[in-house]
Amino acid sequence: MPIWTGNPGLSLTQTSFLAQGDTANVSQLCCGVHTGTHVDAPRHFIEGAGGVETLDVDALCGPALVVDFRHLDDSIEAASLATLDLSGVTRIVFATRNSRLWAEATFTLDFLSIAPSAAEFLVDHGIRLVGIDYLSVGSPETHRVLLSAGVVCLEGLDLTGIDAGLYDLYCGPVKLEGSDGAPARALLRHSPAMATKASL
Repeated sequence: MPIWTGNPGLSLTQTSFLAQGDTANVSQLCCGVHTGTHVDAPRHFIEGAGGVETLDVDALCGPALVVDFRHLDDSIEAASLATLDLSGVTRIVFATRNSRLWAEATFTLDFLSIAPSAAEFLVDHGIRLVGIDYLSVGSPETHRVLLSAGVVCLEGLDLTGIDAGLYDLYCGPVKLEGSDGAPARALLRHSPAMATKASL
């Protein structure tokens, strides 16, 4: 799994063994809080802001619009979003060319991200959660626009094989008090209203 350059690595080590007479198998997990699928807390880019425990829990679960932007080569701009019907949408997930990067052994900076103009567009349209299929939604400015507005940034999604449309999103980050981020388990389930809003 690619790890952002300079971030802590990932290790899973067994520390107790039934086979050796211990009462249970026990393992130790060590990783950075921005490893794999994860959420960002405001304090990740805003000094003195809230940690993971301050995230809007209601934003983490509910209907989500998956938009297929795999055809884009460059960043997602406000103009890229202008044709979308975002009425009633509060959670949006972008499927991009990034999903192929999960097959690479090492991290790359050649990923598609969300431009600050698009972040402002999303905030102006009442979006509460933004998801993307690599390790970052975008630049520090993009993060600050979203996080300062209380938008949850859900990063590191593997959207391989996911079509555009409406889904039910279930996202459960680890509640790490005071942390700037947290690993999360994110699930998408087909919504009965699937494919009514995103057909680009």
